[in-house]
Amino acid sequence: MLVCDDTESIRRLVRINLELDGFEVIEACHGGDAVDLLYRCADSGELPKAIVLDADMAPLDGWWALDAIRRCPILSGVPVVMATAAVDGEDRSAMHARGVDASVRKPFDPDEIGYLVDGFAREGRSFTPRDR
Repeated sequence: MLVCDDTESIRRLVRINLELDGFEVIEACHGGDAVDLLYRCADSGELPKAIVLDADMAPLDGWWALDAIRRCPILSGVPVVMATAAVDGEDRSAMHARGVDASVRKPFDPDEIGYLVDGFAREGRSFTPRDR
């Protein structure tokens, strides 16, 4: 799993919870770092099963990273969970149209991220999250 957030404490919280669920986690601190790390993973043949992206980061945000991921044939099949402060029904539709597989509202429940990551790890992008 790849966790990308510009706040170290949030990355650590998500990483620890996912590791407790048995996942191996790598971290990036902004969208550019995430995409660079994903290319290195692709070169080694070890893509993450899912990506958790913070929407609002600098210098390159989660939306920039999402666009780069979806444009790259090697990376485009990796499920993306977007963490953002603004999520309503209209936002979810726009996010889905842009290539987001699931979203969580910040502040989020780490169990919700675990549920989503587990589903995507098992079923890939065909996983359909239920409302929790």
